[in-house]
Amino acid sequence: MKFPLSSWNLTPKEAVEAQKEWRSRVRVEPLTREINTIAGADISFNRFSDLIYSAIVVLSLPELRIIETASVRTTANFPYVPGLLSFRETPSFLECWGKLTTKPDALMLDGQGLAHPRRFGIACHIGLILDLPTLGCAKSILVGQHGELGLEAGSQSPLVDKNEVLGVALRTKKNVAPVYVSAGHRMDLNSAVELTLRSVTKYRQPEPTRQAHLLVNQLRHDDKG
Repeated sequence: MKFPLSSWNLTPKEAVEAQKEWRSRVRVEPLTREINTIAGADISFNRFSDLIYSAIVVLSLPELRIIETASVRTTANFPYVPGLLSFRETPSFLECWGKLTTKPDALMLDGQGLAHPRRFGIACHIGLILDLPTLGCAKSILVGQHGELGLEAGSQSPLVDKNEVLGVALRTKKNVAPVYVSAGHRMDLNSAVELTLRSVTKYRQPEPTRQAHLLVNQLRHDDKG
């Protein structure tokens, strides 16, 4: 193995090679255990700033009751490069993860899993590091195209790139824009979609990542204070 998973001191060129190497280690498989707790994670930064905000919210399933939260503000050491954001964001996430006392059964990230140009988004990267079932639930498409969806909640259409299904466009609420779900690690696409739908309340965004997003925004607001 040329690049250990904890490699952060990489050039962008080396990071691309690391993604290609690590991709073969991602396990896409049905969930084999009951998911009773799920965490949502959101990581935020201004493109021209090295300051990064990370938040994790752990919730119970099926109640979606908040069990624990953690957040950090820290400094990025990797440049802003589209397609390589996990190298910029993951160290901050791991610092936040280390503050949790409740480790969840699964993790939903506001970002991509396999729906990535090199099939290695942040949900794959973090899933491998933690050896945890992960999925990406993004608000926008990084790569791929999809067909028309029905207007009803639960409607979905495959997200396809180069004849490969990378994820799905999933309508979580009637008549609202879809989210884009892809498997990360130790989870297949059907499991990822099912877990996303189990996590939806009255909002477009599933509750785990929605709550994490709210916490990140609060952290940013407090800094402006």
